Amino acid sequence: MLENLQPQAGDKILALMAAYRADPRDNKIDLGVGVYKDATGHTPIMRAIKSAEHRLWEKQDTKTYVGLAGDPEFSTAMARLVLGNGTNLDHVAAAATPGGTGAIRQGFELIHHANPDATVWISNPTWPNHPSILSYLGIPIKKYRYFDAQTRGTDIEGILADLTGAKAGDVVLLHGCCHNPTGANLTAPEWQRVIALMQDRGLIPFIDIAYQGFGDGLEKDAAATRTVVQQMPQTLIAASCSKNFGIYRERTGVLMAISQDAALKETAQGTLAFLNRQNFSFPPDHGARLVTMILQDETLRAEWASELEEVRLNMLGLRQQLADEMKRLTNSDRFDFIATHRGMFSRIGATPEQVEKLREDHGIYMVGDSRVNIAGLSASTVPVLARALVEAGV
Repeated sequence: MLENLQPQAGDKILALMAAYRADPRDNKIDLGVGVYKDATGHTPIMRAIKSAEHRLWEKQDTKTYVGLAGDPEFSTAMARLVLGNGTNLDHVAAAATPGGTGAIRQGFELIHHANPDATVWISNPTWPNHPSILSYLGIPIKKYRYFDAQTRGTDIEGILADLTGAKAGDVVLLHGCCHNPTGANLTAPEWQRVIALMQDRGLIPFIDIAYQGFGDGLEKDAAATRTVVQQMPQTLIAASCSKNFGIYRERTGVLMAISQDAALKETAQGTLAFLNRQNFSFPPDHGARLVTMILQDETLRAEWASELEEVRLNMLGLRQQLADEMKRLTNSDRFDFIATHRGMFSRIGATPEQVEKLREDHGIYMVGDSRVNIAGLSASTVPVLARALVEAGV
C-alpha cells in the first residue's frame, strides 16, 4: 500500500520557517509565519491565560470526555463574543473544533453534506488552506476578485461582478476582518453591497473570523459578521482563538451554523456533532475551557481585553512606523496603504524575484506573494526592512 503514495507538495510557509531557522545570520528577520511576536521576537502566553490555567489546575478534577460538540458553555461564550447580543442564541448551532482550521474543515464538510452541488466562492487571494481543503474534499471552487494590486485596497466592483456568476445555494467564503493575506478589508457600505447581492442571488455566507481584536478592536472587528448574520437567512461562521487568546498550539476553534428559522437549530446541532464524530470524535477541551473561564469571569476578561488591546495598538504602531519610514525613504505615498491595512498581514507588492533578493541579501523572510507579518517586526527592525525594500527595488 505505502509504495503507492506520491510525494506531497510541501507547505510553503512551513518550508520558509525551516529556511529561516537554518539561516546562520544574526540579523535575520522572520515575517513569514503567522504568529504574534513581542518586541523581543517572542510569542508570549497572555497573562489572563496563565491566570486561568492556574485556577484550572487547582480546581479541575477530571479529564473525561466532554461531548461531541465540546462544552456548550464554550460555544455560548464564543457566540456572544462574535455575535454580541443582537442574535438570539436559540438560532445558533455550534460545535468546538481543533482550531480555526478545524472549524473551516467541518464547515466545508457541512456544506458538502447539505448540498453536494454547492460551489464555494473564495477571494483571490485567500488563506492557502481554504482552497487546499476544498480541493481535498472534492468541493467545487470558484474565485472572486478581491485585491486591487494598484491601490492595495479591495476591488469591490470586481467582487460584485464575479459573484453575479454564483448560483442559488452556492457559498461565499468571506474574511470577517483582517483579511489574510492582504490586510485590506471591506468598508461598511461595501459589506452592505455584498450582502444585497447574496440576498438577491440566494447565496450562503461562510465567514472565517480568525483575528477578532487584532484590527480595530473586539467590537468593530465583529461588526461586519454581526451585520451579515442579522440580514442573511443562514450563515456559517468559523472562529479561531489561536491569535486573540494566543493559544496557538491548544487548537481551539468553533463552528457556528445560524438560521433565521429557529426550528432548524436542532437538526443543525445534531449534524455538527455527527460530523465531529466522523472526523475526530471529541474536540480538544483545554484551550476551550481557558477561553470559557476568561469570557465568563469579569476580572479575567478585563485583563485579557487589556492585553489584547496592547497587541493591537502595537501592530498599528508598527504599521504607521513602516509607512512613515517608506515615505521618508521614497519621498512618495505609495506605501501609505500599510497604515490603513488591519491585522497581522499586508501584501506589500514585491515581485517573487524581489522577495528572493530580500531573503538572500538581507535575511528578510516573507511569503513569496510578498505577504509580511507586521507582528514579526519591532521598532528597531522597521528601518531595516524599509531600507531593504528600497534597495530591492520594491
